[in-house]
Amino acid sequence: MFLSTNTCDGKGVCIKKCPTKAIRLIGDKAFSCLTCGVCYENCPNHAISINTYGGYVIDRTKCNGCGICMHNCPIDNIHIEDGIVYGICSRCGVCLGTCPSNSRVDGFNLTKEKQLDFIKSLNVVLPLTNVPSKKEVIKEPKKATRSYLGTDLNKCIFCGRCEEYCPMSAIEVFIDRSSGICAECKICEDVCPNGSIKKFSVNKDTCTLCLSCFKACPHDAITVDDFKVSINHINQKATGIYISCLNCGVCSDEISNDSLQRIDGKLRYDPTADIGEDVLEDHYKAIDNCPVSTIKETDELLVIDDNVDNPTLTGFCVNCGACVLPCSETNARSIKVASWDGTVSDECISCGICTEVCPKGAITLNRKNIEVDLNKCVLCENCAVHCPKDAIPKTTMAKKVISGGFNYIDQRICISCGLCHDICPESAIEEDGDKFTVNEEKCIYCGACKNACPSNAFIFERNFKNSVDGA
Repeated sequence: MFLSTNTCDGKGVCIKKCPTKAIRLIGDKAFSCLTCGVCYENCPNHAISINTYGGYVIDRTKCNGCGICMHNCPIDNIHIEDGIVYGICSRCGVCLGTCPSNSRVDGFNLTKEKQLDFIKSLNVVLPLTNVPSKKEVIKEPKKATRSYLGTDLNKCIFCGRCEEYCPMSAIEVFIDRSSGICAECKICEDVCPNGSIKKFSVNKDTCTLCLSCFKACPHDAITVDDFKVSINHINQKATGIYISCLNCGVCSDEISNDSLQRIDGKLRYDPTADIGEDVLEDHYKAIDNCPVSTIKETDELLVIDDNVDNPTLTGFCVNCGACVLPCSETNARSIKVASWDGTVSDECISCGICTEVCPKGAITLNRKNIEVDLNKCVLCENCAVHCPKDAIPKTTMAKKVISGGFNYIDQRICISCGLCHDICPESAIEEDGDKFTVNEEKCIYCGACKNACPSNAFIFERNFKNSVDGA
């Protein structure tokens, strides 16, 4: 809820500006809807919903003005005018910016104990529960952590050697092959059947022109001319994109038969588990929800008990270390620990994509920032991978970019509060007289306008694609 401090002079500027008429004067102080959710729980038409900011909004196409929300409001804040329900706070925050004495504060920024003291000072009797006592200590972890086999990108030469040796196909290296630069990965030495390649030079006398090196080179740095094999552009740094399994365990959460589990912080797969149609659907969910898109079904089937063919998953890290030893040139691959304290950069535009894609429901969207429940966060980095402004830190080079969408304001529901116009980072919401419209030539479909709208007036959808695919 939003609160008024003792500096409130009772002039009521916030009351006039509130688009849902959810503020009134009590004892010459501005007092607003508690956002307790009683109206939401009692609406027989399901016309009231909770938005991403913790506020409640009314779908006027479903509301029939029955008044049950009004009769159940514990503080008699809801009223009906001309068949339209008012008095329910959508947590739009308009009142904060309009108060001339800066007396309005966001209750989410206060402790529950301070909220209780404030409400008691207004002599309002409310059925509040789960309020901590002074003796109760609530401890929150300072950081969410995750261990994984990762790569120091400052050392990585994008040779692709680790990808070749990973037995689970959990590593993908997208190399700039246009340059034909030798990355000194030594894969050509590994595959040469008679040892004709040493220290990135080819012994023309012993080379049999089997072309194993030519086929295996991940950088297309080997050429054949006049029956001679040559390695080109040695000692020039290659470029590319490196993506590997994060060991976050999001994939295992989707498998209902427990064939894929995270045991002692490590992913383990049991191919002997019964595979039915439901589990096959789980496989697709695991593939779709992998933040870095390394999970996939294998093309080959495992034969179990000589008579059962089970399709299996691959693309997840089992911490075998097979990728570490081949990375001997730079030692870029090693056990790492990722951590996040929930903070984001100033680039955050409150678009709400992070709240939509978080598989654990660990992120709550506030005005101009997000709040992260670090007890729930598994550091899957799905939020960071999808963030259009790179405001959330990540360890992976994987990225999802918005490839298009649709954005339209339903004028029958819009209350013309202007929040969408104020929050749009691209100035794509334009004011047209007494209404607002979307300029789709400017719109990047980030969703900031949709999430800021207190009346759910936006008809909105977006599509993502891997940035690797579009690179």
